Amino acid sequence: MNYESFLSIVDSANDTLWTVIVIPLLVGCALYFTWNLRGVQFTGIREMIHNLLHDEGEEVTNRTHHKHISSFQAFAVSLSSRVGTGNLAGVASAIFVGGPGAVFWMWVMALFGAATAFMEATLAQLFKRRGEESFYGGPAYYMQHGLGRRWMGILFAALMIFTFGLSNQIVQSNTLCTAISDAAGWDMRWVAATLTLMTLIIIFGGIQRIARFCSVVVPFMAVGYLLLAIYIMTVHISHVPEVLSLIVKSAFGWHQAAGGAVGIAVMQGIRRGLFSNEAGEGSAPNAAATAAISHPVKQGLLQSFGVFVDTIVICTCTALIILLSGLYNGEHDGILLTSRAMSHHLGSMGAWYLTAAIILFAYSTIIANYFYGETNVRFITEKPWALLAFRLASGVTVMAGGLMTLQQSWSIVDLAMGLITIVNLIAVILLSRYVFRLLRDYREQRRAGQNPTFHRSMFPEADLEAWE
Repeated sequence: MNYESFLSIVDSANDTLWTVIVIPLLVGCALYFTWNLRGVQFTGIREMIHNLLHDEGEEVTNRTHHKHISSFQAFAVSLSSRVGTGNLAGVASAIFVGGPGAVFWMWVMALFGAATAFMEATLAQLFKRRGEESFYGGPAYYMQHGLGRRWMGILFAALMIFTFGLSNQIVQSNTLCTAISDAAGWDMRWVAATLTLMTLIIIFGGIQRIARFCSVVVPFMAVGYLLLAIYIMTVHISHVPEVLSLIVKSAFGWHQAAGGAVGIAVMQGIRRGLFSNEAGEGSAPNAAATAAISHPVKQGLLQSFGVFVDTIVICTCTALIILLSGLYNGEHDGILLTSRAMSHHLGSMGAWYLTAAIILFAYSTIIANYFYGETNVRFITEKPWALLAFRLASGVTVMAGGLMTLQQSWSIVDLAMGLITIVNLIAVILLSRYVFRLLRDYREQRRAGQNPTFHRSMFPEADLEAWE
């Protein structure tokens, strides 16, 4: 079997997996959780912002005299994974393949998928473990300590290592190297080698260095990109209503439906939306578990807010930049489409600005993805050689990403992403009763004018090592 035949089989498996299992499961869970949480992703926005501005990490560190990751740092690590090339290349690919209507379905997936993000992050906080430098946890840990099924945790951890520690890195590296090579004319191999070296420098510094890096870079890059998008929209303000109308019409139009384009738009919107905001995929909970906070729901709310920031804000910015340029019906896909749109709006400075944005977006995502992989390596084994081997393998993967094509990268990532989502959502459904009760407790304490605090006595039967 040659490589092209292998990719053809992967693409066929992707279509079946996503159409028959992943999309119905994602949509069903998002609606089920939204209903049972009484739309917490909408009604809790004020609480999300309050918890973001009132970080308890420093207070906990001072009280316990131990290093801790603050809730904002945990939020920044997860957001650095969410806000990456999915916001730049992923949105462009969705529009290229599924048309403008794909953007609408990315919005829908984010609005309801935020409830799923709340569920998994809250569970990760509840079942987190206590480490030397910070708390740690994630889906593999709530599968073992919540469901009592270590085999399921190992399965998830293995998929997580492959998905985020390896295959997902290919897309990030490919996008970054392509953008730099296109803008500067540099050899892709040298760009990939430099990126690999920079990655190894950070990941060998551990979670504290990763958290500090993300907490500085993520706010800077998100705000900078948002301001650029606002400028472009202001210059073309008269065309913005027309573009928004195009997005909605393409999502539901009769012409698109007759040609089968609506189905493609839905598929691309949900796939690329999941790749971007990661709601239900089981990645962000690995970061959420590290935060030192007084109640699990607080981090659940922050992770839900992260989905909005990622898709409703950042992805929409990219979509409008592309659609306002009118270049989306051309031959360019992925980051090259976004780059051409930037150049259309800003001239030669556009490609350079996008290159700078990609360096920050993709590099921060590579670092966060590595952390997700490391967390799951540690779940399977604590042997030092295993961690060293994973760090070196991550470097090799980043290097390889600069030498592959974009569509080859997406095919592998889509398959891995679908499998890991299925395993995670099954566990979240089985453990959902914990989250429903935690949210009721949180709201009762808020109504009583208290700062919500969780006590492990609420669930005496559960293995909650990290909660005093």
